[in-house]
Amino acid sequence: MIKVVYEVVPHDGGWAYRLGGVYSEAFPTHAEALEAARIVAAEQQVGGDSAEISWQDENGKWHEEYAEGGDRPETEVVDGQWKNRTAEASRGIGS
Repeated sequence: MIKVVYEVVPHDGGWAYRLGGVYSEAFPTHAEALEAARIVAAEQQVGGDSAEISWQDENGKWHEEYAEGGDRPETEVVDGQWKNRTAEASRGIGS
């Protein structure tokens, strides 16, 4: 099973979530970006009809493929702000 990880990070003067090297729109606050990432991750879990889909990879190349409606990836949201604070605390930064 594929795992999709959305990471909430600072971006373009605000906050965004990213998947690989692709960023969402920028949100004014961390909380808004985190909520948007959680919504997108939850939507990934909803099955639907099988269909032809197109998607863009991190290099900007478009792909087309057949997607089974019930074949859903595992999802996770990683809070980059929390991860950075935890790493800084473990190194004694900001204490």
